[in-house]
Amino acid sequence: MNRLQYETSPYLLQHAHTPVDWYAWKPEAFEKAKREDKPIIVSIGYSTCHWCHVMERESFENADVAAFMNEHFVCIKVDREERPDVDQIYMEACQAISGSGGWPLNCFLLPDGRPFFAGTYYPPRSAYNRPSWMQVLINIYQSFINKRKTAEEQANRLVERIQGSDQLFVKAGLLESDNDLHFTPGLLQNMFYRLEKAFDAKYGGFGSAPKFPATMSMQYLLTYFHHYGQKQALEYVTFLLDKMIGGGIYDQLGGGFARYATDAAWLIPHFEKMLYDNALLVGVLSDAYILTKNPIYAETIRETLRFVEREMTDTEGGFYTALDADSEGEEGKFYLWKKSEVDSILGEEAALFCSFYDVSEEGNWEGNSILWRPATGQEFAKSNGLTPIDLSQRLAKGRTKLFAEREKRIHPGRDEKVILGWNALQCTAYAKAYIALGGESYREAALRNLQFIFKHFRQENGADLYHTYAVQNGKTVVQYNAFLDDYAFLVEALIHIYQITFDEQWLNKASDYTDVVMKEFVDPESKLFFYTHQKQEDIILRKKEIYDSAQPSGNAVMAINLLKLAALTGQMEYREHAVEMLKRVRDAVEKYPSSFSRWAQAMALLTEPLYEVAIVGPEALSMATDFQQRAFLPNSVIMAATKANEKYPLLAGRGTADERTLIYVCQDFTCQMPVSSIPEALKLTKASLH
Repeated sequence: MNRLQYETSPYLLQHAHTPVDWYAWKPEAFEKAKREDKPIIVSIGYSTCHWCHVMERESFENADVAAFMNEHFVCIKVDREERPDVDQIYMEACQAISGSGGWPLNCFLLPDGRPFFAGTYYPPRSAYNRPSWMQVLINIYQSFINKRKTAEEQANRLVERIQGSDQLFVKAGLLESDNDLHFTPGLLQNMFYRLEKAFDAKYGGFGSAPKFPATMSMQYLLTYFHHYGQKQALEYVTFLLDKMIGGGIYDQLGGGFARYATDAAWLIPHFEKMLYDNALLVGVLSDAYILTKNPIYAETIRETLRFVEREMTDTEGGFYTALDADSEGEEGKFYLWKKSEVDSILGEEAALFCSFYDVSEEGNWEGNSILWRPATGQEFAKSNGLTPIDLSQRLAKGRTKLFAEREKRIHPGRDEKVILGWNALQCTAYAKAYIALGGESYREAALRNLQFIFKHFRQENGADLYHTYAVQNGKTVVQYNAFLDDYAFLVEALIHIYQITFDEQWLNKASDYTDVVMKEFVDPESKLFFYTHQKQEDIILRKKEIYDSAQPSGNAVMAINLLKLAALTGQMEYREHAVEMLKRVRDAVEKYPSSFSRWAQAMALLTEPLYEVAIVGPEALSMATDFQQRAFLPNSVIMAATKANEKYPLLAGRGTADERTLIYVCQDFTCQMPVSSIPEALKLTKASLH
């Protein structure tokens, strides 16, 4: 047993029994490296990472390899989900050296933490045009001992490059004349054209395999359709959603999406399931359902949220991080089927089921079958002489039986740490599902999660937050200062929760945590935000993450938060700050919209009117919910109260003597004449155009 036995991260605990003398990312590791003048190995991964497990089995459990590592290096294990700031720095070093990255990430540092070499997976013996892990260890150690000056120079170059990378997409030295930079419809159109050019018209998505859910780009396309009625924008989203829902990336029995597909057609998933992917996809599906009323989207939302409730929810209402790709040491084993199994379980119904879900003797992946839908239900029913209702009922019975049988299998491992930002994304997903589908349980799940967050994640000073929560040996452990993403996603969730409850405590908290970000994370020069809190002292530099990755950019989310909070609260300094941020990245967003799609959404809030809707009167709360359920409203914020509230400009002085409920549609707090019906109000926001 090594020191990792005292950690809470499932990933670190997976390595607690290896013969490597692992340290966590703690001061004692760096003190030892400096004291003994040894190079540091930082090995970074996460609990559901398939190749992380492979390298552990092949190399880190090897006694001879471990002995060499222990003698010549100080070895540190990092869970990238616990310490994304550490991962960002050293992943960038890896990409600078090799041109690519991934996990496991193995980075070699000088005793002071500066990187001088990095790579990803290394096999136990030379293969795949890669040296063996032992060869890498020997070469790196010899370089450290015999070519120390070269290692130092390499480290200096890498640190300089990492520091400079923050400026690659940021326009510097803005002049006063830049204050009326053009956030025009032409800008949004150019971004649409670039996304259109990259779209895969055959299978959906952007680019080639492997394919990740393009949730941020889909969200932008829906926004673009809303503003300009460009049917292709909506069609790209629905085509992609249909392909994913019908593909193997979607769990046809249990609901929920895998992290990505390894092929272009969305058939073969990388079987791990991440909380954030499912949260973001529920959000897109909710918006798409409001626009299209496609029952498949409603069904997928319900199935995915049932998966989250069943597999990913803590007893108090927190949400777990991920499910492993592996079970019983094999990737995807939990989800795969042999035709003989399906025949045995379903009997005479097996032929129909197997035909619909592409289950065959030879299988569609490594001799097994991944369930997917090569044809839509309507197409299949027509070609097989069935009614859609009959087909749906028969398939549902088959899924129920196979799901029950699958539950008897050994389940994939589950990472039960709770991450603040990912929980906030799921909280937002529940709020959006509530607007799309109704259902009080979704609203309750969102509120319960917020109660969980504020019970467990608040630091002693009352202002700052923690990043992770876990239970170890019956005790709760919270640790690490929250990062920009945590705060940004939480503020976003609080705004959404306010707009389904109209309880001003959530709006007040959104403003409070926005002020924390403005104070503790801001770069005064660029107005953008650092990823780490200013009191974070155990990293070699503070980075600013600008572009979207698997999750939206925290900076971009904060820009949207600031614009919406300015409209809701009247604090116009929020809007001014957001405009400064957007001016800095405007050119990069226009050129690379697939990497900056959340920024593109923020720019749409400046390009087109941001409507402020105030509903005041006895029926205000129910009317406000109905208002949001009637139309997709990416450019509106909603406030509702039973009577006027002088604290907020939108609610101040509202109401009538006869106690009618009135709807005020405003821009920049200048309101049109109030109306009393939702259709009239929607017309004023142009929401009814499409």
